[in-house]
Amino acid sequence: MTDTLRPAEAGLPEAPDSPQKLKRSIGVVGGTLLTLSCVTPASTLFVVVPDLFGSLGTATALTIAIGSLLCIAVAFCYSELGTLIPSAGGEYAMVSTMAGRLAGWLVFVLSLLVVMIVPPVIAMGTADYLAPIVHLDPSMAGAGVMLLATLAGLLDLRANAWITGVFLVLEVIAAAVVAVLGFAHSERGADSLVSLQVAGADGHADTVTAMLVVSGLAIALFITQGFSTAVYLSEEMENPRRNVARTVLATLAISSVVILVPVVAITMGAKDLSALTGGDIGTMVTGWSNSAVGTFVSLCVALAIINAGIVMVIQNSRVLFASARDKAWPAPVNHVFARLGRFGSPWVATLAVGVPGAILCFVNLDTLYGITGVSVTAMYLLVAVAALLSRKGPHQHAPAWRMPLWPAVPVLLIVVLTYILSQQEPAYLLWTGGITAAATLYWALYLRPRKDTRWLVSIPTEE
Repeated sequence: MTDTLRPAEAGLPEAPDSPQKLKRSIGVVGGTLLTLSCVTPASTLFVVVPDLFGSLGTATALTIAIGSLLCIAVAFCYSELGTLIPSAGGEYAMVSTMAGRLAGWLVFVLSLLVVMIVPPVIAMGTADYLAPIVHLDPSMAGAGVMLLATLAGLLDLRANAWITGVFLVLEVIAAAVVAVLGFAHSERGADSLVSLQVAGADGHADTVTAMLVVSGLAIALFITQGFSTAVYLSEEMENPRRNVARTVLATLAISSVVILVPVVAITMGAKDLSALTGGDIGTMVTGWSNSAVGTFVSLCVALAIINAGIVMVIQNSRVLFASARDKAWPAPVNHVFARLGRFGSPWVATLAVGVPGAILCFVNLDTLYGITGVSVTAMYLLVAVAALLSRKGPHQHAPAWRMPLWPAVPVLLIVVLTYILSQQEPAYLLWTGGITAAATLYWALYLRPRKDTRWLVSIPTEE
């Protein structure tokens, strides 16, 4: 826990075993487009939010709003740590530097769980929204999206920023259409947002308890989780000391609005409580307008899912690339994953995350949704601990963006996230805990005894 981490030295020859650097090629606009696309507001709204409607009913908007407020504190932690530690390793580089190698390794495993599970889950929703023009098997459609995203991830990052930017515009248009139609066909007033009701099995209204809202916060945190993508891209950002914080905070603000406003509109515009709890947003949109508008929105969502796949594959490959560069694996594996292609992208790492993602589309991932919520919450908890330690030792006076109200913000975040974790289903906690225990065993038996040659988290210098 007291191991020190060394910056990657500039000017070294490109020897096979020396750390390779990703080239800095994007600014705030490109980074924000990529980060917003990873939040993918439309696919989140149409794929993830309906599950919350099913369990929380009219309390869904309130739960997402509370989650967004918590994410402000999380974004402060990411912004400060991301400007102190501008590495493609993201959370694990930040936590390793501040809290030690074991903590960083556990954050890496949790982040790997999240980034490997989420893309195929989202991708499998493509078939539902292509249904107006073609009927596809969800698993086959999801696998196709993952393979397409993998091919796009092999391209130059600047090109991807503009590709995803075009798709992002369509996402925002789809969300705006849903919001306008929902508000225009309001069936209930704003007081319904705090009525805390959900349709029961017998069709009558049941009360949503405070414990259900707290339990739902894990998914609510996951809904806007993509803003953390900015720290994964910090090694490729121009002037990361300034631009990482701007990108993180701007992305959280925009994505929260793009997601929350349509959720409020749907809550007020649903025909009745049963329709709201059913969560079939496509049917609601068709009912509010006509089949042509419903088809347009569905196609925008399908494109948004493809967009999300592209950005998530980019994000995931950077994590795997950074872990290989930092020698997390046996030497042959590190050498392969650290290879860069002609466009400067880590092509082997991209294939390594994209192809398994396509395979996972044929697996039932319902339980893994719960595991993802637990993993995100636990990852945020460790990031908050690292933020609490960010102003000690040599980092106290280092140039970086500094959050307001430190240390109150990370302390409060630690308390709240610990409580949220305690309210999750035991099965999800056991699955995540088991994976974490296995990762700890790997660290104890392989990484720790080789601390001079393995898991050497390097911090690239700013050029």
